[in-house]
Amino acid sequence: MKRFDRLERILAMDPDRDYESIYRLLAEYEFPWDVTKSLEMALFRTYAVPSIGRLLDRTGEFTRCPQKRYDDTVLILFEILHNGPSSAKGRAALEWLNRIHGRYRISDDDYRYTLSTFVVMPVRWIEAYGWRRLHPVEVRAITNVMRAMGEGMRISEIPETYEEFARLFDDYERDNFGRDSGGTRVAQATLDLFGSWYPKALSGAVSDAAHLLMEPHLLAAFGFPEPSARARRLAGLALKLRAGIVRMGPARPDSRPVAPEPLTYPDGYTLSDLGPESFHRHLARQGAGPDAEPRCPAAR
Repeated sequence: MKRFDRLERILAMDPDRDYESIYRLLAEYEFPWDVTKSLEMALFRTYAVPSIGRLLDRTGEFTRCPQKRYDDTVLILFEILHNGPSSAKGRAALEWLNRIHGRYRISDDDYRYTLSTFVVMPVRWIEAYGWRRLHPVEVRAITNVMRAMGEGMRISEIPETYEEFARLFDDYERDNFGRDSGGTRVAQATLDLFGSWYPKALSGAVSDAAHLLMEPHLLAAFGFPEPSARARRLAGLALKLRAGIVRMGPARPDSRPVAPEPLTYPDGYTLSDLGPESFHRHLARQGAGPDAEPRCPAAR
């Protein structure tokens, strides 16, 4: 397969009908690393909204068992988006997610903003650091698949176009980002988790690298230091160098889609494994699920 063959396949599809298939091709073949990194950075943005960061801190999941919390988030999204929000498996994952969220008071405004990060962050990241630019057909498909996910989450007043999502994203950050100790604790716990995936000598460099990818208003919300302009330029050049290398390489074969490799579940998982320990304890008390067993794997 040649480097741009998959793009030709995508352009033969209808983004208003085939958006689930297009998104799979983008996330699992064309830009798997970029989509993963952009959604990791999207996590941080939600923490900077005090109502979200405070709630996540109060649950204690990110500070007590960050690897499981991260893996569960990745896997629920994978179940929805790999299978498609309209599929039986996708709908089951959405219902499970709704059950988890149903125990908390979360505003529709916060839900809409969080959904907007799943639309805007991948598009902006790939535009800046991807090995090729996204075609409008692909941007439309990303928008549509996330709209379908939002509908499955029963979010109201979902934007209809990418441009509307981008306006919501920017306006919400301008009006709602703010300093909160809970959000900062969750952000630092997430950075510590990312650092734990590498040798200890490199863990500090991971935090520094993440800071380089955060805009000043996001850093300010956490009280993180502002990197130098030179360091930011070097980080951008490094990511563009990576993009150039990927562009010159072969296309990922159809037989090798990228899928999550969760540390929490080395022997596999079922949908009912996913979710906070407090949620599983709640189900057990109601007789609706097995007794919860802590599953916090040791960091690498």
